[in-house]
Amino acid sequence: MPRFCFSLLLVALSAASLSAADATPIFDGETLEGWEGKSEWFHVADGAVVAGSLEKAIPNNEFLCTKEEYGDFELTLEAKLVGQGTNAGVQFRSQRIPNHHEVIGYQCDMGSTPVRLIWGSLYDESRRKIFVAEGPAEEVAKTVKRGEWNRLKIRCQGAKIQIWVNDLQTVDYTEADDAIARTGIIGLQIHSGPAAEASYRKLQLKKL
Repeated sequence: MPRFCFSLLLVALSAASLSAADATPIFDGETLEGWEGKSEWFHVADGAVVAGSLEKAIPNNEFLCTKEEYGDFELTLEAKLVGQGTNAGVQFRSQRIPNHHEVIGYQCDMGSTPVRLIWGSLYDESRRKIFVAEGPAEEVAKTVKRGEWNRLKIRCQGAKIQIWVNDLQTVDYTEADDAIARTGIIGLQIHSGPAAEASYRKLQLKKL
């Protein structure tokens, strides 16, 4: 290998190693330390946060939220959704609504609507209440493993938000509204509706 190419390889490997070293776990795999939410709807099992129930319907959207707030970051995790219910997701740059079960902010969606999968779509929870960006439907359907673990990556830097599902980029969005907060909590959701469980594990966050 030419010396120039070898030097470039060393630089790339060094950068990758540094990037990996910068990421830290925000869930310890055993407890909910650093998080807050209703114990009725969130527990830890087999190294994952398990949200919801397979035994009963879920009356309200419920969220397990970090106590710390984050602004610019890259979050990676694995998630899966099982049961009759078909919706969950990862909130970010969000806030709890006082005296209410809801939060307000962005969500990386998981699950499906009656017509399509919404894994990796960007939803604006309790604010505009719309999908502000959606992934390519056919490619999402091909990459998502229903009822199994799927890898998610959420990257926020300034006004830009990017999302990947199993290495497929689903969102490359730039927020045009400067009034929308660029910091907030991270929250793990189980949606109201029929019995379902959303599980989340291997949560690693790198501040940018």
